[in-house]
Amino acid sequence: MMALDGIRVLDLARVAPGAYCAMMLGDLGAEVIKVEAPYEPGSPPLGSGVSPHPKNNDAERIAAYHPLNRNKKSLALNLRDDKGKAIFHELVKGADVLLEGFRPGVAKRLRIDYETLSQMNPRLIVCSISGYGQDGPYREMPGHDINYISFGGALGMIGDQQSPTIPLNYVADYAGGSLHAAFSILAALLARERTGKGQYVDVSMTDGVVSMSALLGFNYFCHGTVPKRGQEVLNGGGTYYNVYATKDDKFISLGCMEVHFWENLCKALGREDLVPHQHTEGEKKEEIRAFFQNAFRQKTRDEWFDELREKNIAIAKVYDLDEVFNDSQILHRHMVVEVDHPTFGKVPQVGIASKLSDTPGQIRSTAPLLGQHSEEILTELGYDTQKIEELRVNGVIQ
Repeated sequence: MMALDGIRVLDLARVAPGAYCAMMLGDLGAEVIKVEAPYEPGSPPLGSGVSPHPKNNDAERIAAYHPLNRNKKSLALNLRDDKGKAIFHELVKGADVLLEGFRPGVAKRLRIDYETLSQMNPRLIVCSISGYGQDGPYREMPGHDINYISFGGALGMIGDQQSPTIPLNYVADYAGGSLHAAFSILAALLARERTGKGQYVDVSMTDGVVSMSALLGFNYFCHGTVPKRGQEVLNGGGTYYNVYATKDDKFISLGCMEVHFWENLCKALGREDLVPHQHTEGEKKEEIRAFFQNAFRQKTRDEWFDELREKNIAIAKVYDLDEVFNDSQILHRHMVVEVDHPTFGKVPQVGIASKLSDTPGQIRSTAPLLGQHSEEILTELGYDTQKIEELRVNGVIQ
């Protein structure tokens, strides 16, 4: 048994935030049906949440390794066609959750918005993930993670004093969007147990970024302080919470905020005289920074880690991605798993982060090819072979 057994999710997402959210729900047991547009010649390149077309020479391999579409079925359905829309509406009647990432207004034009669909299924939960939300002066604006973390304040606080540093697309897309959406959907499912009704969930990736600034917001609202890039304890200003280059041109990270960690670090480096100066500013702080920079250059990253990890010091190796997937802790926690595939055998994928003791998640299937389950899903809806073939010939399905 898995936590979300019996929950059916219709995934209309085309890009990573929605696709990753649906992946997490699928990992915990939900039946996820990707409703995708049939392939058309000249279509854009494969997106992060789009299933590869079978005619792609590398399609099977892409699908085997593609984590965002695992535990999902693919229905290639033309929602611009009335017959395609009718099929979709039939699916909605038996669904629990619909997840979409269209720009505001698109779902309404396609007649797949919450107001329309809740008339067909009052228990349906519809979640929209967008950059700025379904209302407000920015609702129509296009954007990506870099734009959302700009308005959300995160980008302005990350980097050195000269320039912001772009932190990949983890912050808005995944934390601000995917995780907030998954959390909100689960909350709506729980609420439905009490009320019997579904509801609409409006997730703005920008809102998610702002929400994660709650503690910083407290300091601003209460004390009027505005964090400065590269000058605060947690964004590069502290000597004891920072990264330092090592002899082999790699990096070690320190997180010695607590006094006892700081004391242990100073003693390990032979500078017990620095213990009283953890929070000293000015020239002394720059002296300490210069000492750390020089000291850590004397040994390799791994040498420092092996030496200091045993001395109760908050320290870590700064990894490249290939190192992450070979680390003993990551492997012990099953964050790299092997999934059976009929062609490629054991396929490695990133594991499931949520560890539930009684109802653990599971990767039951690798990602599908575009339209791989169209016939199966339509058969379940009562369509016979002749009707399915007619729909395929007319371009309604693929």
